[in-house]
Amino acid sequence: MARPRVFVSSTYYDLKHIRSSLDLFIESLGYESVLSEKGDIAYTPDRPLDESCYREAENADLFVLIIGGRYGSEASAESKKPSKAFFDRYDSITKKEYESAVTRDIPIYILVEGGVYTEYQTFLRNKDNTAIRYAHVDSVNIFHLIEEILARPRNNPVRAFERFSEIEGWLRDQWAGLFRELLTKQSQQQQLVALTTEVGQLKEVNETLKKYLEAVMTGATTDVSAKLIQSEEKRLEEVKKLDLLRLNHWCNFTMRKSKITFDQFVKAMKHAESFEEFARLVAPGDDAAEHREILETLDVHEAARRDFNEARRILGLPAIRKRVTKGEKGLIPRSTRTARKRPAG
Repeated sequence: MARPRVFVSSTYYDLKHIRSSLDLFIESLGYESVLSEKGDIAYTPDRPLDESCYREAENADLFVLIIGGRYGSEASAESKKPSKAFFDRYDSITKKEYESAVTRDIPIYILVEGGVYTEYQTFLRNKDNTAIRYAHVDSVNIFHLIEEILARPRNNPVRAFERFSEIEGWLRDQWAGLFRELLTKQSQQQQLVALTTEVGQLKEVNETLKKYLEAVMTGATTDVSAKLIQSEEKRLEEVKKLDLLRLNHWCNFTMRKSKITFDQFVKAMKHAESFEEFARLVAPGDDAAEHREILETLDVHEAARRDFNEARRILGLPAIRKRVTKGEKGLIPRSTRTARKRPAG
């Protein structure tokens, strides 16, 4: 199963102990940490090394930026100078990694060392004073980066820290809150689907009432009225079935994974006589990732098979039993064993 990828961005030498502890914390949650010193970044030989870091930052699911007292090396796009003075403006690799995550709108979490954050408040009151010296930072660009982050209208939570335990507690709470919000949105989406279904059913009932009224107004005969009522009852029953099918978990899972339409799903259900045939109809090609995932889901998860057969029941189709895999050959389910008769005498 794919794990959330968390990209950790910071300067290395001054924050290596924080990075190491953060790596262990992320892995303990079951997530995948992405740090350059672990060799997690695949470098492209024909491009500068830092551009590969930006690519990995863009592909992450979560982005953690740690700001300490060092601003870091300049990005490859910057003009190189033998040394950088305190007030020289330039973009560092860490800043460019952050901007890559911002471009993709990845959830971002910013942690700032307490001493640096305190001096940032001093910087705000002395922006034009180039004579002032700061004890905790090696470049004024750190303050400009914090200022840029805080100026953003969203996706910019900042937490000052003194100890790693504060980082761990804050990120744990933030990610738990993010997970709860996703669950809430999913619940709201399901409620919206149910409401949309009810509105659709009312529309169909209204269409039926309109037809009945037209029949009454035109003086339809008893036979014509009976046939109309029978036809409309059958039509409404079919509409109800399809609405029920749209709420089925297996239907939604298949449409999302295979990117097929609802009509294509119904057609595949009606024509399939096995799990393999269904997977082939919705995701042609036995080697296709979608094909394998659908088939493996049906093989492994009983709930998936139950939802699959519930969808078939809604359509008036017989259930399909779990296919027998190589490892299960020779095992006869107890419910289907035939009792052997003892020889007479």
